[in-house]
Order: sequence, then structure tokens, then C-alpha cells
Amino acid sequence: MSGLRERQKADRNRRILSAAIQLFRADGYRAARIEDMAELAEVSPGTVYNYYGSKGDILFATVAMEVKEVLAAGEGIVADPPAGVETALMALIGSYYDHSQEYLSKEMWRTAFALSVEAPHTPNGVRFSELDRALSAQVVALIARLQERGEVAAHLDAQALGEVMFNNLNAMFMEFVKTEPMTLDQLKAEVARQIAPLAALIAS
Repeated sequence: MSGLRERQKADRNRRILSAAIQLFRADGYRAARIEDMAELAEVSPGTVYNYYGSKGDILFATVAMEVKEVLAAGEGIVADPPAGVETALMALIGSYYDHSQEYLSKEMWRTAFALSVEAPHTPNGVRFSELDRALSAQVVALIARLQERGEVAAHLDAQALGEVMFNNLNAMFMEFVKTEPMTLDQLKAEVARQIAPLAALIAS
């Protein structure tokens, strides 16, 4: 019975998040109402509040879902990166960017960034920072893997290099979500332009 209850709970959670994503995209974060999410998810408003205390909690749960899927996809690239430092880096960065709007619109990302900066010590703010650190660690792991294969110079600090790369791709992603007309292709092209000389400098 406990297994059935867990499956039912997970199913309700998926329905709530799916409904929230639809409404956040259609109406915007501020206009979306939990009562409407409940109706769309076919649960009561009380059930939504049993899972999430606020709209912010729902938004950050969506961010977490997005990033966890991105990290899972990135594991395969880190385990067996394509040949060439620049190609490998852009494969990982491109996978991050390509998935970035699977669930979240630019407006949703802007709101999540703003809330995390406004209240960094709240559970959601801490969670957001942890997700960033997990992504940064994956970029570090890719640099270390390339170093093991002899493609990145052995004397370089893989930790520092990965952190620099992540800080750049993260800053550029923030620029992307702030700039409504900017497309994913434009974002990737701009980051590729920036990565190319760095990749050449660190290649063995």
C-alpha cells in the first residue's frame, strides 16, 4: 500500500507542476493563481498547499526539476566527451541551454533569479545556489576528464578552470533571459565565440 501511496503522491505532484508551468507561461508568474493550478491539476487548493507553501516554492521546484534533468543529460557527456576541448565544452554548455526552456520561460527564469537574490538565505534561495554549484561541479568534472585524456594541459587547475567556464556560461544565460528578443542560437553562438580562445589556451 505504501508503494501505491507514493506513486499517487508523485502523480499529483507531477500534475501540479505541469499545471503551474502552463499557467506561468500563459498568464505570467505574478498573475497565475494557485486556485487555477489546482483546478487544472484536478486537485483541491488545499492539496497544492500540502505540497507547496507558495507560488515561489512551485517555481523553484520547477527550476530544480529542470536542472536535475540537465545534470542527468550532462553525465553522459562528461563520461565520454567528444574529442577536442572546444567541442566538448560546447557540447555540455549546449545541452544546458537547449534544455533551459523545457519547463521555464524567460519570465520564469527572471523571477527565479530575482527571488534567489532577494532572499538568498531562505530554503529556496539556498536550493537555487546548490543547483548552481552542482552545474559548476559538472563543468569542473568535464575539464578534469579532458585533462585525464591529455587534451587539457596537465599543470592547469581543473577546478578553477571549470568554475571560470561556468561563471561565464551562467552570466551569459542571465543576459539571455534579460534580453527578450535573444534566441538560443544567438546565445550559443556568442558563448562559442568566447569559449574558443579559452579552449585554445588550455589545450595541451
